[in-house]
This record gives sequence, structure tokens and C-alpha cells, in this order.
Amino acid sequence: MSDGLHATLDSSSTSLACWIEAPGRAALRPVQLAPPGEGEVLVRTLHSGVSRGTELLVFTGRVPPSEYQRMRAPFQQGAFPAPVKYGYASVGLVEQGPSELKGRAVFCLHPHQGRYVVPTSAVHPLPPGVPPARAVLAANMETAVNALWDASPRLGDRIAVVGGGVVGLLVAWLASRVPGCGVQLIDTHVPRRRTAEQLGLQFASPADATPEADLVIHASGHAEGLATALRLAAFEATVIELSWYGQQPVSLPLGEAFHARRLTIRSSQVGHVAAAQRARWTHARRMALALSLLQDERLDALITDTAPFDQLPEVLARLAAGAPDTVCQRIDY
Repeated sequence: MSDGLHATLDSSSTSLACWIEAPGRAALRPVQLAPPGEGEVLVRTLHSGVSRGTELLVFTGRVPPSEYQRMRAPFQQGAFPAPVKYGYASVGLVEQGPSELKGRAVFCLHPHQGRYVVPTSAVHPLPPGVPPARAVLAANMETAVNALWDASPRLGDRIAVVGGGVVGLLVAWLASRVPGCGVQLIDTHVPRRRTAEQLGLQFASPADATPEADLVIHASGHAEGLATALRLAAFEATVIELSWYGQQPVSLPLGEAFHARRLTIRSSQVGHVAAAQRARWTHARRMALALSLLQDERLDALITDTAPFDQLPEVLARLAAGAPDTVCQRIDY
């Protein structure tokens, strides 16, 4: 990036944002910012996180037309499949706004952008003990919280979590804190064992996973992982499906022991607060809980890769091509 462009963008009225220009191709574009008005804040981004699941489906143009409206992210611009400005894990400092927020580090469900103006209600102050660099996990933690609300683990349950991405690891970590529960994380990528063990989790490959689980949570994003989840489920157990496949069709072995074992498959999705909590919990209260759960420094192990903002288009292409060793990709501004 040239010094001239840096000079142009130093003004708080201008910023850079990452746009998906076509499936599989992204670029940074300049954007004009209006001054924050009453009830708004200007945020200067410190870090953002890349979702290995939904965001890469958007990047590769695999959002089905039936979901174009439901899949819109907060503060998204453009439309699917492209061009579109997408993302939902931004952490920054409030530069302008109410005195109680000015200078505070906050989390916001906002696309990748250097500065932005949003309503005050859209930002969530970080609690003490949660550094901005770790807070990029907040959206994933919120998904994990909602998943466990949907799953309703019971004391002493044997729990299998299939898929060792960010959400799977966070779900397993939260479930392991339920008294008496035995939790096993299952993944085909054996090097993921190290990350699991850093969180105090038991790891297994699909071939070595312990069967007869009381509760199974699937988060691998692959049909083969969901088949593994069904295989591990005990009689009348529930499989919670967290993966979203976009346009990809999924085949399941429902003709084997599925009926004899009287298994249940339930979807979980973070867009709505889980039904059991919905009467009392708002999205803001749920996000505050997710942020508070990030105080454990062991969660830094999930952030395996970092890159500067001006490399984000190349990072998205690399992640879409595979990058199996990357758990959470953080972008630094």
C-alpha cells in the first residue's frame, strides 16, 4: 500500500473495506464515512476474525438463492453472490461517541473494515480480562453458547463433538465444564490434537472415537462428519447439527441403525436465541455472556494464524483452498 494511499485514508471520513467482488476473489475498496450522529459511534478496528465456515461459503459463492435474505450479516453491503461486503467479527476502539464508550474496546458484528460508524446499540464493550486480540472469538463463542442451550447437556453425559474447528473446539470446551460430563473431540486432522489438548480436551480420530455417546454435536461442515456423529450416538440420543452446507447436498446413512436406535437430529443456528432461553434472553445479553466466557487465556490457542488487513484478499483465497492447520485466522489492522 503506497504512502499516498495511507495519507488519504488517515482522515476519519474515509476508510478501507474488504469486498468479495466475485466468487473466489476479494479486494479492498475505499469507503466514505459520514460523521457519527446522535446515538452512533465511530469505531477504529484493531482486529477482525475470518469465519472458516459461513464466510468462506460466501467468499466462494455457495449461498443458495433461497437464503439470500436470511444470510445477510449486520451492516452487510451489496448482495449475494457478489459484490458483497461480508463478515461479523470485528474488535475496535470507539474514537467518537458517548463519553461512557469513548476510548473503550468493543466487539461488533461488522464486516472487515478499518473504521466504521454504527449505532451505539451495535457495539459490545469488552469485559475486564478479555484482550481485543482474543475477542475476535466472540461470534464463535456466541454460536457455541447457543448450541449448548439447544443441546441441553445433563450432568454425567458422555458427549462427542465431531469437528475440531473453532466452533467445535469452543463447544467441547464449554461442555467439558459441565460437572461429570466426559467430552471427546473427534476430527480427521490429527494435528488438531495439540489444540484440543491445550484446552484440556480428549481427542480422537473417527476410527478411535468412543461410541454410545449420550449427546453428539456435529460441527465439521462435512457430510462424512455427520455420518460419524450418527454412528457414535447411543440409543435415543440426539445429534445437534451446527454445520451449514450452503448449496452442497448431504447424504446420510438413515437406513442403518438410525431408526432402530431412535435417533434425533436437531439443527442449531445462532440467528435466533435458543428456544429454551428465548423468553428471557436478548441477543445483547447472550453476546455479553459470550464475551465474559473469553476470559480464559487458554483460548488464545485457537488463534493459530494472523495477517495484516492489506493481505485479507489473499488470506481468504488461501483459506478457501484448504489450509487445514488454520483454526482461527485473525486479521490485524
